[in-house]
Amino acid sequence: MVRGFCLNHYRCFENGEERRSWQNPDVILTSIGLKPGFTFLDIGCGDGFSAIPAAKIVGEKGAVYGLDNDEEAIDRLGERARAEGLLNLRLKVGEAEETVLCKGCADIVFFGIVLHDFDSAPKVLSNAKKMLKPDGRLVDLDWKKEPMSLGPPLRIRFSEAEAANLIEKVGLKIKTVNASEPYHYIIVARH
Repeated sequence: MVRGFCLNHYRCFENGEERRSWQNPDVILTSIGLKPGFTFLDIGCGDGFSAIPAAKIVGEKGAVYGLDNDEEAIDRLGERARAEGLLNLRLKVGEAEETVLCKGCADIVFFGIVLHDFDSAPKVLSNAKKMLKPDGRLVDLDWKKEPMSLGPPLRIRFSEAEAANLIEKVGLKIKTVNASEPYHYIIVARH
């Protein structure tokens, strides 16, 4: 279950344009190697900040699965996808700790600034591993564990080393750890 800090405890940006000034989803998705025809799983997708651009990138031959426990956010994402004519999104309301959307289907399982919010990050990561294709990638984009004017409380953030350790404990291998300025880092892991 996602703890809901975004809405209740720290400054989030309702305006997607403002958020794009410091976190551009198109640049991030391209940098992690998302391509046409891929299957992309957005775990904790919210109302689609990354899922909508991903659906455009993967195109008609690809698929984007969005999972979130917030039914209203999933409804908004579905409405937005329909309005933009995106038919390649498959949306589900559910808990990431209890949900495996598919087995061995994902080219990329993506966590966009949410891994720190789950009640059981190890369980969520274990489920993500089940969803990856043998050559698939797990991508964790998350807040740096540094004091800053936005983001979740420092006490719940994972440092790059902490997140990498959690990912490795489920049997994935860290391939890269990079800064995603100014507030985030990106970890890419594989089987």
